[in-house]
Amino acid sequence: MIADRGTLISLRNLRTSFGEVRAVDGVNLDIARGEVLGLVGESGSGKTTLGKTILHLVRPTDGTIMYEGRDIGQMTRSEIRKFRGNAQMVFQDPYSSLSPRLRISYLLVEPYKINDIPIAKQFSVAELLEMVELSPELATKYPHELSGGQARRIGIARALALQPDFLVFDEPTSGLDVSAAAAVLNLMKDLSKRLGLTYLVISHTLSVVSYLADRVAVMYLGQFVELGPTDRIFDEAAHPYSRALLAAVSDTDPRRRNEAPALLLPGEIPSPKHPPPGCRFHTRCPYMEDRCQTEVPLLGEVERSHFAACHFWREVQADISGQRARRRAPQGQTLLT
Repeated sequence: MIADRGTLISLRNLRTSFGEVRAVDGVNLDIARGEVLGLVGESGSGKTTLGKTILHLVRPTDGTIMYEGRDIGQMTRSEIRKFRGNAQMVFQDPYSSLSPRLRISYLLVEPYKINDIPIAKQFSVAELLEMVELSPELATKYPHELSGGQARRIGIARALALQPDFLVFDEPTSGLDVSAAAAVLNLMKDLSKRLGLTYLVISHTLSVVSYLADRVAVMYLGQFVELGPTDRIFDEAAHPYSRALLAAVSDTDPRRRNEAPALLLPGEIPSPKHPPPGCRFHTRCPYMEDRCQTEVPLLGEVERSHFAACHFWREVQADISGQRARRRAPQGQTLLT
């Protein structure tokens, strides 16, 4: 069981602001060693900022980040450098993180040069390419000569060079066609099991994380609105926003592959500069009542290991059960309620 492996990363009251923008606003989370956690939400919800803050690529405004029981904020410069070797990020746009002037062979071993890793502790270029199921012939190529799927795999190989424990994947299938996206997800799943890695997988679609994740955290305007085991979120979502993400309409036009699916909700996500009072989701919520405009819902336990921040989570789940029952009813039969 994942819970038996101990906590690798612990966040307490984590906040990250950029001026008036509260990108991450009071997040509490424990990630177990060997766990795959999916983080989902619309663009502007704070997902990528949270991932970068955990890795200390962005400094938090407040709160603590514990890694293996140690406060990252209290680490020395050399300890931070070691931590960054143990915790890596695979960026959404692989081309932007790979210098176009350098061959793949150099890009793969560059982390060793930056971190002064002795040769005895280095993987060879061939080994790194094999790890991500790429041909050794790609070592002589430049990034612009790679397909989107190959570039993504090079980004993963480069992150694995330092043998990290923890990887953050930012939109791992963004811009890829269906077959390439499936191949990358299969690779990620295989690596997590084979190497015992811990993942934070950031995506705007629940369908991506459903294949990989043990748990899902749903984020809206810098805060978690739901957190629980993947199967529970998919079968018994307790927050209206989670339901909207599950029902999102995908655009099949390949010219718009990078765009998030359309949510069946009124309006757009409000500005994180001035989030709505009370429940931050109330301006778009079909369950909204007067109390939602003034009373902040806490992230409370729906059942064991499943949490939601909604005043009306029981009604949300009851509606799901009702819809499921109506779908199961024989044609022409009316369900009495």
